[in-house]
Amino acid sequence: MFIVVAASLEFTISQVVASIPGTLFCVWYALKKHWLANNILGIAFCIQGIEMLSLGSFKTGAILLVGLFFYDIFWVFFTPVMVSVAKSFDAPIKLIFPTSDAERPFSMLGLGDIVIPGIFVALALRFDVSRGKPICYFNSAFLGYTVGLVLTIIVMNWFQAAQPALLYIVPGIIGFLAAHCLWNGEVKSLLEFDESKLSTEQSSVTLEQEEDTRTDREKDD
Repeated sequence: MFIVVAASLEFTISQVVASIPGTLFCVWYALKKHWLANNILGIAFCIQGIEMLSLGSFKTGAILLVGLFFYDIFWVFFTPVMVSVAKSFDAPIKLIFPTSDAERPFSMLGLGDIVIPGIFVALALRFDVSRGKPICYFNSAFLGYTVGLVLTIIVMNWFQAAQPALLYIVPGIIGFLAAHCLWNGEVKSLLEFDESKLSTEQSSVTLEQEEDTRTDREKDD
C-alpha cells in the first residue's frame, strides 16, 4: 500500500533569486572547503538565527548571557574539548580567518559567539523601535559587542592561545547597555520590556484597525 502526500510549496521571486547564489556557495564549499565559502554560509546562518530567535525580555537575555559566560570559560580554559571540536569538525559552524602564522594558519570565531549575543543586541533594537524614539540602546549594545570582540582578538594574539570570546563580549554588551540606561534613568522600563506582550498589543491594534476598515466599508455600501 502506497500513500502519496501532496505538498504545496510557495516561493517569492526574491527567494528564487537568492537561492541561486546560495546553491552556488553550498556547492563551492562542498567541493573546495574554501574558508571564504565557509564564512559566507556561516554569516547566512547567523543572520537567519538572529532574525528567527527572540529572548523575549532583557532579564531572560541577561541570565542566558551570564550562564554562557561561565560555560564558555570552563570549556575553553579548563578542558580541551571545545577547542578540539572547533578545529576538527569540518562544517560552517565557525568563521575562519587566514593568518600569516605557519603554526596557526587560521583564527576561528564560533557562530555561537555571534548568534547568542546578536539576539540580545537585536532585542535592544526592538526595544528602541517600541519606544518610538531614536535608536540608541541598540548602538550601545552593538558597541559593547564590538569592543568585546576586539579585546578578544587582542588577548588571543598577545597570549597566542584560544580565548573564550564570551568572556569579553558578555561584559561588553551588558556593561555598555547598563551604563546607558542608568545614565538615561530608564532601567525600570528596560527591565520591564516584554516582547511577547508587545506582539500581542500590536496584533490587537491590527485587528481593531481591520474591524474599523470593515465597518467603514459596510457603511459606504
